[in-house]
Amino acid sequence: MKNWAGNLEYSSAHVERPESVAELARIVKRAGRIKALGSRHSFNRVGDTDGVHVLLDALPQEVLLDRERSTVKVSGGVSYGALCRTLEQSGMAIHNLASLPHISVAGAVQTGTHGSGVNNPSLAGAVESIDLVRPSGECVTLTRADGDEFLASVVGLGALGIVTGLELTVRPSFRMRQRVLENLPWDRALTDFKDIMSSAYSVSLFTDYAGETISQVWLKALDQEPPLADLFGATAATFPRHPLPDMSAENCTIQLDEPGHWLDRLPHFRHEFTPSKGEELQSEFILPLENAPEALQAVRGLADKLAPLLFVSEIRTGAADEFWLSPFYQQQSVALHFTWKPLQPEVEALLPELEDALRPFGARPHWGKLFSPAGHDWESLYPRFAGFRSLASSHDPEGKFRNGLLDHLLGVPAASGR
Repeated sequence: MKNWAGNLEYSSAHVERPESVAELARIVKRAGRIKALGSRHSFNRVGDTDGVHVLLDALPQEVLLDRERSTVKVSGGVSYGALCRTLEQSGMAIHNLASLPHISVAGAVQTGTHGSGVNNPSLAGAVESIDLVRPSGECVTLTRADGDEFLASVVGLGALGIVTGLELTVRPSFRMRQRVLENLPWDRALTDFKDIMSSAYSVSLFTDYAGETISQVWLKALDQEPPLADLFGATAATFPRHPLPDMSAENCTIQLDEPGHWLDRLPHFRHEFTPSKGEELQSEFILPLENAPEALQAVRGLADKLAPLLFVSEIRTGAADEFWLSPFYQQQSVALHFTWKPLQPEVEALLPELEDALRPFGARPHWGKLFSPAGHDWESLYPRFAGFRSLASSHDPEGKFRNGLLDHLLGVPAASGR
């Protein structure tokens, strides 16, 4: 098996497709090393194992709405696209979506995946409870009432258990409009960064860091928000745009201020289309919002090295949360996302220089994307990192849910786990 991008082949010796949580629990109990895979949209080996891989797509794909509590219970393997269609049919919604609706709920939450908006938490921010299968095969449910145990587990990198279900907060369905603006001057972007990123419910900037302008600004506004004709010197696109200048916008969500439902505007790409063949690589670094102008200037200083390797870079924001390993832990943040051409040796050679440029600004890598594991002081970046390491060792002393990447991040477990 390979991941979505095709840049890595998984190392598992065996693959299982359980059809029930009880069957999954039995598989986990007897396994040596084991990891779950969802939509395989990670670009690194966070979901890899040299033992057993379990695929969750054969489990019952449940989406159970509780109107009284304003929550939805969803199986971990369900995609956001499937969840959102079911919610919309019931007149409900979730607060935000990533650029792709094709990703699985459990995998996205476990790695801290997010959309955009200065006041919008990451996808994990909607979680009210989480169902896990522990290494022993025990099935547990954690809620916000469980305090630290819950806060450590939601963005858990698969280290504390296999996620079989999540309960998410929902809200009434809402309508939105999307508009693309072009050629935002860099000097205005840096001077008025927070105002620009706060100018709609969700805002994304697309750039290659070269030149004097940011090529595109995607504004996803609530229907009642007034449309913006221009923005700090940017001008409205007169036809639908793709984030990549030479690509057709056919598979992108509707633009030009045409009103529509939230699930058809919050992602960049329509669920009914595969946005690309996956022939790309991705990295992302999340840092405090107040550091954005200086950090962006530092990245611009590398434009000559970045541009030949980039398809595009997306700049987004997110609200603070309290999940121990969330890149948004206790900080309103800006996220610098890099969509690379499929040139992995060249990208990996450049990453340490990019990470060095961003290190003074407290940049936290996205857990599911390419970064240099040895290039970060995890306990400095994450105040609860030592606590997470201790909790992982306590719940999984034999390292059943570990792999090479987690061994590196958390410390190699006891030899008995090999």
